[in-house]
Amino acid sequence: MHSLLLVLGLGLMWVLLSGHYTTLLLTLGLISCLIVWFFSQKMDLVDHEGHPLHLKPIKLIMYSAWLGVEVVKSNFDVARRIISPSLPIRPRLLTVPTSQKTELGQVIYANSITLTPGTVSINLRGREIEVHALAQAPAGALLTGDMDKRVTSIERPQPEDPRAGQR
Repeated sequence: MHSLLLVLGLGLMWVLLSGHYTTLLLTLGLISCLIVWFFSQKMDLVDHEGHPLHLKPIKLIMYSAWLGVEVVKSNFDVARRIISPSLPIRPRLLTVPTSQKTELGQVIYANSITLTPGTVSINLRGREIEVHALAQAPAGALLTGDMDKRVTSIERPQPEDPRAGQR
């Protein structure tokens, strides 16, 4: 299933990005997709993390939109702190607990933290992420657990995932 989705996804991207629908270009696109698929199989890159079928697609889209809004809001906050000397910049380190059921969920959470201006994920160990925050406001937003809950809601644990039953 993962291999089929890889070839279909690559083919769809080829068609959408090329804008040309001649037989020759479609054939070359198909050949290119099959070559990429072949080497991906040989390198053992096609797995459940590369094609996360276990994520809930609608929730993932909703989360991505929410994250986009949060990134924009954080950009404005950081820009205001840079421009206005009256707004405090007090860097701090904090440890944020994770509630994700899979490693992929934890990575999505850590990357989401880093994508949000004013915060950077430094270390992911066990069920905690060490985060550097630019000020109290971004740190406080993480400590509410809203982003953590949203990331957890997009994942569906895999039966073969040994960590799924431990949480």
